[in-house]
Amino acid sequence: MKTLLTALAIILFTSLIGLSAPPEDFPDIRVDELEELIKTGEVILVDVNGSKYFAKGHIPGAIDFRAHEEKITELLSDDKSQLIVVYCGGPSCAAYETAAFVIRDAGYTNIRHLSAGISGWIGAGKETARLDQ
Repeated sequence: MKTLLTALAIILFTSLIGLSAPPEDFPDIRVDELEELIKTGEVILVDVNGSKYFAKGHIPGAIDFRAHEEKITELLSDDKSQLIVVYCGGPSCAAYETAAFVIRDAGYTNIRHLSAGISGWIGAGKETARLDQ
């Protein structure tokens, strides 16, 4: 009983401080992997940082989820197996889940998560696009 209570306490504590594991439905993708896929045009990118941050810098070609949330599936491929990568601010940001679940619920089956987020992309010295130039 004591072991069970300890396990439950650990689960509760980690979920409260944001250390829960990412959903297995959305496997991680590394910055270098994503960069290669962008070059080949084999990926759709969805930025979940919010329109203000999207305007200040996003991965080139990304869709601003917050600006298009109501019609996001209209902007995606008709091919439900198309690779879609969602990202937000960085490793501790879970906002990507909102877009990932909406996209998954629309029937898309190949969704990955750039856990490094835009901060990891920039930290790796990769190019960003801006709307406020």
